[in-house]
Amino acid sequence: MHPFTYTRVADIRGALNAGRAGGRYIAGGTTLVDLMRETVERPGTLVDISGLPLDEVTVTERGGLRIGALVTMAEAAAHSKVRTLYPVVSQALELSASAQLRNMATIGGNIMQRTRCTYFRDVTADCNKREPGSGCAAREGVNRTHAILGTSDACVATHPSDVAVAFAALEARVHLLGPDGNRQVPFADFLLRPGTTPQREQAIRRGELITAVEIPALPRPLRSGYLKVRDRQSYEFALTSAAIALHVRGGVIREAKVAAGGVGTVPWKLPAVERHLVGERPSESLWAAAAEKAASGAHPLQQNGFKVELLKRTVERQLRIVGGTK
Repeated sequence: MHPFTYTRVADIRGALNAGRAGGRYIAGGTTLVDLMRETVERPGTLVDISGLPLDEVTVTERGGLRIGALVTMAEAAAHSKVRTLYPVVSQALELSASAQLRNMATIGGNIMQRTRCTYFRDVTADCNKREPGSGCAAREGVNRTHAILGTSDACVATHPSDVAVAFAALEARVHLLGPDGNRQVPFADFLLRPGTTPQREQAIRRGELITAVEIPALPRPLRSGYLKVRDRQSYEFALTSAAIALHVRGGVIREAKVAAGGVGTVPWKLPAVERHLVGERPSESLWAAAAEKAASGAHPLQQNGFKVELLKRTVERQLRIVGGTK
């Protein structure tokens, strides 16, 4: 670990001043400290924001949900409003990491976490995300767990977050506060595909602070859930996952929100699946036909072609679980 300075701020203004000066924000530290220990990250200054008043879960005026950036994963998963209004979020959180990490890690830190690609974390390997222009060792290396959607010549690393998949499906927005004031960014635009600049992973400006993630109000009744497929049943990242929310009224699907994880360089929204569902009646044949569209545009690598079929099966299975049949 390289030397750094540490400062703890007592208010939002102090945090913004420190961030504008180049400090890196830290709260739970469950990702950043690991990367510092491995010398992947080398911040000169850490700004501890854990004492800021950003740790509440509130229902918005329109009936959506606002989760403060410093709410821990465990707190968000257990919150009665999260479990009642958006069980897909609580399920995604409970299937993430270990209980100990969920007690420390925050919602803001979770969506800012960096990839678990082994080449990114190995400072002796070529990685455009860590060192732009050096190459991507994963493309010709061990790439079984890597992305099949949203990849580029520069990077094929997956995004590791589970709850980010739920946020993407629900079309959440990220609230940011910085030197230029408040702004909101649609979740689909907050996490960036690698393209030719894989080192730039979030649409966040220098000195900006995540203050909350807001889930919009969706029609009721709303059925939702999260399914994670992995090599082992605990403490493992997804090979594929599916976050699904369905509004069914009068026996017809009126609205569908679907996203996948473990397969994309960012949480992957599935609009073709959504379009196939809306206006139809739940049935086994509908789930199968919609799921066939889940892997559209996939570009598998030498070792991860199995993810194409696994993604379809994961989406179909979760559609059956959430939507049922008549």
